[in-house]
Amino acid sequence: MRGYLNPYKILVVIVPLLSVLAMTACTNPHTPAGSEGYIFENPRLFGEGGFQGVVEGPGNFGVSILRNQVINIDVRPTTFSEPFQILVQDDLNVAFQIHAVLRVQPGAVQSVVEAYSADQWYDRYVKEPFRSFARQAIQAYSSHELKAQRPAISEQIQVNLAAYLEGSPFEIVNLSIGNIDYPDVVAQAVEKKLAALQLLQQKETQKEIAQKDAEIRIEEAKGIAQAQRIINETLTENYLQHEAINAQRTMANSPNHTTVYIPVGSNGIPVVHTTNGQ
Repeated sequence: MRGYLNPYKILVVIVPLLSVLAMTACTNPHTPAGSEGYIFENPRLFGEGGFQGVVEGPGNFGVSILRNQVINIDVRPTTFSEPFQILVQDDLNVAFQIHAVLRVQPGAVQSVVEAYSADQWYDRYVKEPFRSFARQAIQAYSSHELKAQRPAISEQIQVNLAAYLEGSPFEIVNLSIGNIDYPDVVAQAVEKKLAALQLLQQKETQKEIAQKDAEIRIEEAKGIAQAQRIINETLTENYLQHEAINAQRTMANSPNHTTVYIPVGSNGIPVVHTTNGQ
């Protein structure tokens, strides 16, 4: 009969089509380890939409035809580093980085997504207050105080940031200040100061050496004077006679001896005449 629709043929077409639609409409949101998943419905023809539940990773929410989707929020401690170049009290621009370790409190993923811009929570809610606390703490010191006061500065920033985050789903785990880079003029001044200190140390060393050399010469002079005094005290007439006789005996026994000694003084020693400088 013309115009008659066979219901079996209709079922053959519709059933596979519905199956395909069901398969493509179903979702199974997944949350990786270290994260919490915010499950929400994105409805098409039916369903209310909105928040559906939370998944702790790793895990799946389950297959659903309600077009469920997931926003995964990392709840592990994460380091956020902020670069700074701040004019300190003595009008020098000092460059450095501050590293803050923050984390989302477990079980707070719904609040993070609905009230704190989901995975943009740091940029939207924490970044600028964090930078403001850092500038306030750093600008209270001069450039030569920064390195010595680094622990106190870190503690002050951490206390202020923790107070700001109180009541929020975020908490600070740790905070530290990285390398402090001074302007070139400061680095050059430090190098000159170190060079001057090294030169001063060299001069002090040379001074100590000169003092020791002078002490040595004094001791040598004392030794010479003492030796001369001993010699003068021991140069008696008997000692001189003894030495003269020994010298003449040595020369007489020499095979090349051609000198004739004629004792002209008393006791056979040369005459020593003192003229008192005349």
